[in-house]
Amino acid sequence: MPANLSIKNVPDQILKRLRRRAAHHHRSLQGELLAIIEEKVLSEGLLTVDDVLARVRRLGLRTPSESARMIRKDRDAR
Repeated sequence: MPANLSIKNVPDQILKRLRRRAAHHHRSLQGELLAIIEEKVLSEGLLTVDDVLARVRRLGLRTPSESARMIRKDRDAR
């Protein structure tokens, strides 16, 4: 069931940029807000190759045995 949302106290600078963005996309302010929300919510959880690579680098894996150990640990935790 659709719901109505309200955003209060939007700073002037944000509002100006949002209006320009809406005009650029030939949308109303409300239509632009909904498009932004849909884009963000629907893209959640989707990782790019660069995101995956960055996460792997943060883990600091050095050898295949380290990654195998981590996978086993994760499986055993389930």
